[in-house]
Amino acid sequence: KQHGMIGNIYSMGLALQALEATVKFYAPRKWNCAQAFSVVYGHDYRQPMAIAQVLPALVGRSYMEAADLDCASTTLHPLLSLSPELGTTEVLRAPITVHYSIINKLQGTPFSYTTTVQVPGGSTLLTVLQEAAKENPQTFSFQTEQTSWGPMVVSIHGLAADSEDRTYWQFLSAGDPLSEGVGSYKPRDGEHIQAVFSTY
Repeated sequence: KQHGMIGNIYSMGLALQALEATVKFYAPRKWNCAQAFSVVYGHDYRQPMAIAQVLPALVGRSYMEAADLDCASTTLHPLLSLSPELGTTEVLRAPITVHYSIINKLQGTPFSYTTTVQVPGGSTLLTVLQEAAKENPQTFSFQTEQTSWGPMVVSIHGLAADSEDRTYWQFLSAGDPLSEGVGSYKPRDGEHIQAVFSTY
């Protein structure tokens, strides 16, 4: 994709590992290594699974070579955030406005509801969903399941995703799927997020 993204931010770690390991097989076809790594360096990874997948590419070693890695002398790129700083104080952030819609045209009685909520700047999408549910629980109630990639929304407005029906809740901004999950994605002020009941 443009700007060095390979798939989405979750797939970047595995994609970089695969491309680095097989680079000689892709000649003369080229991929922009520096551009792809700049995407990784610019992202604040917080989920253990994403960190585990991107680390081998950043240190230039595979998992099989990890036993030989001298952690004391290895320096990772400074923009990679792997552990929170201790003793920091929470900074009050100006509130932002986020428009949030839930849409179902796939199963049962169709519905489409939109609300506008205010959350502190830098909040995750999960906070937006929680605020919408707090203000109007009958319409915007939702349920999540914890996964190794963070919380996954499995039900909104009483309509649950089902692997047998191959249905799920897809989150979009300006018609494009979000590159991160609800526990990581941070909406911008004025952004319109849509949760659309979809099939795969």
